[in-house]
Amino acid sequence: LRQFALCLLATALMSCCQAAPQKGDEPIAIISQESNIEPDGSYNYAYETANGIKAEETGTLKKASSPDSSDVIVARGSVSYTSPEGNLITLTYSADDENGFQPQGDHLPTPPPIPPAIQKALDYLLSLPPAKRR
Repeated sequence: LRQFALCLLATALMSCCQAAPQKGDEPIAIISQESNIEPDGSYNYAYETANGIKAEETGTLKKASSPDSSDVIVARGSVSYTSPEGNLITLTYSADDENGFQPQGDHLPTPPPIPPAIQKALDYLLSLPPAKRR
């Protein structure tokens, strides 16, 4: 039982040492920061940090098109940073109530092309008249 308690204490001490802040984890300076919020809910912000992270976003109010819908904010923005491999990563995006969040960037995975036979079948199905429901 004494060895178990000693082992448990040693494990707890090792965990505390690992959880302690490591050297080199100094805060990153903010080089520039700007933010503006309008009374109608539209906004914009931008910032840049000393380690090369840059971000900006603009949100505009889109009025409801019908009485049964509500006003929404449409957002557009971008963020860029340098990956651990040294590559510049840039992500641009838009978000709205019709298309949702739409990110774009060279680093994002893309689906493979649709095989010609499958595309032909899809085109054929789209050319058919709508099916009548029973």
